[in-house]
Amino acid sequence: MKTRSYIILAIVLVLTMLLAACGGGEPANKLEAIKEAGKMIVGTSADYPPYESKDEAGNFVGFDLDLIREIGKRIGVEVEIQDMAFDTLIAAVQEGKVDAVIAAMQATPSRDEQVDFSTPYHWQMDAFIVAGDSAITMTKPQDAAGLTIGVQTGTVQETWVLENLVPLGTTEDQIFRYERVDQGALDVKNGRIQVLFINADPAAELAQKEGLKVALATSDTVDSGQAIAIMDGEAALKTEIDRILAEMEADGTIQKLLDQYGIK
Repeated sequence: MKTRSYIILAIVLVLTMLLAACGGGEPANKLEAIKEAGKMIVGTSADYPPYESKDEAGNFVGFDLDLIREIGKRIGVEVEIQDMAFDTLIAAVQEGKVDAVIAAMQATPSRDEQVDFSTPYHWQMDAFIVAGDSAITMTKPQDAAGLTIGVQTGTVQETWVLENLVPLGTTEDQIFRYERVDQGALDVKNGRIQVLFINADPAAELAQKEGLKVALATSDTVDSGQAIAIMDGEAALKTEIDRILAEMEADGTIQKLLDQYGIK
C-alpha cells in the first residue's frame, strides 16, 4: 500500500509541475512583460517643448509623448509617463526602471553601446540662443568658441561643445550645465551666460517665451536621428516598435504630429 501511495504522490507532483510550467513563469522578454502588465512605462525629460513638457494642468504634452502613446495604443497597452532628469534616462532603461525612453534623444554610437534604439523617427537641427538685445552674430557653430555657453547635462550638445569648442579656446569655467533647458534660457535672459546650445525646435519656443533670439540654426552639429531607447538585447520589443514606426510613417501619422506641433 505504501508503494502505491508513493506512486500516486509522484504522479500528483509531476502533474503539478507540468501545470506550473504551462500556465506560469516569467515573461520571455520585455515585450511580453509589457503586454502582460497592460502598461508601458516610459521615461522622458519634460522640459523640451514642443517634444515633451507639462501643460498648466500638469499633463504631459508634446510630439514625442503623442508619438509614444500612439505606439502604446497599437501594441495594445496604456502608456505611463515618468519625468526625470535627461542625464538619468539611459541608466533608467538599463536598470529596468522604465521600459523605454523618448526624449528627443539622438541615437549616438556611444549611447547605442549602452541601450538599443528604434529606427529614427525624426531628424532635427540644433540652435544657439542669445539675448534679445545681444550683438553676437554667428555664421557657423564654431563661432561660439570663447563665449560662455549653456548646455543640458548628458546631451549630445554638451559632448559637441567639449569636442569642438574646447580645442578652440572655450574653457571649462565658460561651460554651464543645466538639468533643465528652461534654467539655461533664464540665465541667457539675465546675462549670466551668452549662449544656450540646444535642439532647434525647443530653442525657437524658448526664444519666443523669454524674449530671446536664435543666433544660428544648423544641422552641422547633428549626426544622429531621434529614436526611442530600450534595454539592450530586447529584440522583440525593438522589432515591434520599429514595425509600428514604419506603419505610422506610411500612414502619415508621424507627419501629422510633426505638423501639429510645428516641427520641421
